[in-house]
Parts: sequence; C-alpha cells; structure tokens
Amino acid sequence: MSEMSSIQDSLQPKLDQLECHFTWDIKKDDLVLTDILKRLEEHVKMGLGREQGVARTHCSLGYVKFLLEHKGEALTHLLKSETLIKENLGDNCDKTLIVTYGNFAWINYHMKNYSECESYLMKLQKIKETFPTEFSSVPEVLGEKGWAYLKFSRKYYDRAVEVFQKAVELDPENSEWNAGYATALYRIETSTRTESCTVDSPAIKQLRQALDINPDDDALRVLLGLKLLLCSKKLMNESEKLMETALNSSPEDPHVIRYAGKFFRNQGSVDRSIDLLMKALERSPNSGFIHHQLAMCYKTKKINLQKEKRQDRGNRTEVKNARNQCIFYLEKATSLKASFIIAMCELALQYGEKGELSKADKLFGRTFETAREKNDSVHVVHYYYAEFQQYSKRCVDFAVKHYKKCLTMNPHSSEGEGSAKKLMIIAKRCIKVNPDDWKANEILGLIYQLKGEKYGDTKSYAATSDNEEDDEYHSNLSECLKGCTING
Repeated sequence: MSEMSSIQDSLQPKLDQLECHFTWDIKKDDLVLTDILKRLEEHVKMGLGREQGVARTHCSLGYVKFLLEHKGEALTHLLKSETLIKENLGDNCDKTLIVTYGNFAWINYHMKNYSECESYLMKLQKIKETFPTEFSSVPEVLGEKGWAYLKFSRKYYDRAVEVFQKAVELDPENSEWNAGYATALYRIETSTRTESCTVDSPAIKQLRQALDINPDDDALRVLLGLKLLLCSKKLMNESEKLMETALNSSPEDPHVIRYAGKFFRNQGSVDRSIDLLMKALERSPNSGFIHHQLAMCYKTKKINLQKEKRQDRGNRTEVKNARNQCIFYLEKATSLKASFIIAMCELALQYGEKGELSKADKLFGRTFETAREKNDSVHVVHYYYAEFQQYSKRCVDFAVKHYKKCLTMNPHSSEGEGSAKKLMIIAKRCIKVNPDDWKANEILGLIYQLKGEKYGDTKSYAATSDNEEDDEYHSNLSECLKGCTING
C-alpha cells in the first residue's frame, strides 16, 4: 500500500464522522443544481437575512460548486463563509464554524490536499474539546442542517422539520431556529390539504411562536398571513393586517413583496398583486417564482373575465390578452428554472386552452420525463395532464386514467384531492345516465378505498364538488359529459 493510499484510508473514517453537507445524505440525483445555484446566488446578491444567514448561504454554495466540479470556487465560498462568521461573532464563533470547517476538510480531501484536510480536522477536534456535546446535538449545526434541507429539495422538507424541532428543543428562544421550524412546517402543510387549513395547525402555532420571539420578522409575518387566509375567511382581517404591517415595515424586501403578491391574488386583489410582483421583479429579474406568480395573476384575470356574462368582442380580446400574458410569464419562469414542474404543467395547460394541442402534448411529455427522472411530483403531472385531456382534448377516458393515477399515487396531496373531486363528478354524472355503468361505480369504489368516504355519502360529496367546479371549464365539462360512458 502506497503512503498516499494509507493517508486516504486514515482520513476517511474521520471525515465520515463530521457534520456537514457531505455527511447529511444529500443526494446529487435529488438536486437540480443549476436552480439551487441561481437561488443561492440571488440570496447572496440581495443580502437576504442577517450576516450569519449569508454566511450559511456561502457554505451551501461551496457544496453546490463542488458538486458542479468547480472546486476552486467552492473553496472561495467557504472562505467567505468563514470570514463572515468571524466578523459577525468574533471569539464566540466556534460552534458556527463546525459545518464550514467540515466542508473545507471534505473538499480538500477530494482535491488530494491531505495536509489541508488534516489541518481542518485538527481545528474541529480543538472545537470539540471545548464542550462535551457531540456535533450532531449542537443547535448551530442542526440549524444549518435544517436550512440546507429547506434550500436543496422539497424531498428533504420532512428532515428539515425534524432537525429544526430538535434545535428548538435545545435552544427554545433562538429566533433563527424557530423561524426555520416555522418555515419548514409551512412548506410541508402547503403541499397537502389534510392539515393546511386548520387554525391550530402546527405551522400556524409555530409561526406565531416565532413571531413572538422575533416580532420584526416580516418574512414570517407574510407566511402567517397566507396561512390564515387559507384557513378561514373569518380570519381575513387579521391576514390583511399582517400583510399591511409587513409591507409597511419591509417595503423593499423581495421575499415579503412576492408572498404579499401571492396573498392579494388569493384574496381577489389581482391588480394589486401584479403591481407588487412587478416591483419585486425589478429587484429579482431572474426569479422563476415571481414570474410564476405573475402568470397565476393573469390566469386569475382570465378566469374572472370568462365568468362575466358578456361575451362580446371586447371580452374575448381581454381574455386572449390575459392568456397571452399568462403564457409569457410561464415561458419565462420555465426558462429560468430548468425543472419547474408546476409551471411547466400550467404552461402546457394554457397551450391546450389556446388550441396548440401538439405543443401542449410535447411539453407534457418533457414534463413527465423531468418528473420521473427526478422522482418528484409525478402525480402532479398526471393531474394536469388529466385536465388537459378532459378540457382541451375532450377525452374523458384518458382524463379518468390519469386522475386515477394521480389519486392512487398521492391521495392526500392537493392534486389527489382535486382528482377525487373530478372523478366524483364524472362518475356521478355517468351513473345518472346509466346506473349500471360499472366503470363509474368502480371509480366510486376507488375513491372510497383511498379517501375513506362512506360509499353512501358520495352523492353529497359529488354535489359539493360539482358546485365548486371552476367556472372556467364548467361549460366544457357539461358538454363533454352529456350521455357519457366511461370505457377505460
């Protein structure tokens, strides 16, 4: 065995015991590195968060640059992280340097700079000797781990909740860990309908707790406002007050502005939402999120116009213009963010509504490929593709097939709930025409099996769903289902 090989073998076990991005089971296959890189670089450019937050972002950037095989740039970001931590915390910075030094050690190891690697391992050993706790139980480490999970992939949101919860238990009054815990819970709940609309949900409780600790955190204030708006219209006044307070206190914060824009769109103030988002876009022109939110504003405008009773030439022109604006911002969002699955689905759906069926089909094909490649949000694509088949292609059989796939894959997601609603409407209307339609009855059985509704209650469920059906598509649906029989 060569001396070099012997050094490698002696270092590996020590590196494996470190707490840093390299040991947190962050899989490259789960990441869209170009998207993460853009987002992190924007955070640094905008100076989002306190100096310590920017230092964490540089540390994460070091890991991303390493994965992109830019090792020299990776070390530069780690040096910036170390410098910011020392400038911000002075002599009381040891615990906050643990992750940065761990990344330093790993990258130098991969660059075969073994003496540098050993140097950082020695620094970490000296830090460890100053307190008895394992690095895995240091709140500063847990906090950085939680933020990394939140920034890197939605697949890691559950892990983020776990580590932030532990950090808060160890350091209950720390505003950053409480904010991280609240943010992680918010993101978990917004992906489902089962818990997201209860006034005492874990996310709402933690958002309130975090704001009690740090009343100046306007980013949390807008998240709480959004959550409360989803929960109950009775909380509208509190929601609006939270939003106005946040906008008055942080009128230039793009994070606050963009979520406030989402809030006002959900509330029905679409024009105000557009004004806010355009303002945010001036500061963050490469934000896929903001472009997507603008697209959703114009989609809402389009739907509102379609609901109007007047169907004159002026109305049709306004609908067309709103749809074109929606498509413009969706195309921009998907160009800025390579795997923006929800935006890709929305764009394909708009192409379909515009009559560009071939273009929509091709985009859905790419979206399915992207989702399956990343093993992420495949059920979402099935849901949107089902809507495309139902409303643009008028093919109920294929729509049912994909609604069923979505429902089976993820019954408690927003899209799973939506699929159950759409399937219920289709099945009940078909049974009304032909009570012996076994395919329709099979659908009701599937919903019963996956959603837990009592079979005898499906009539009331269907009636409720029918009333809530988007007016945008209602006439299409009625025409499509007249006398239908489900064949497959």
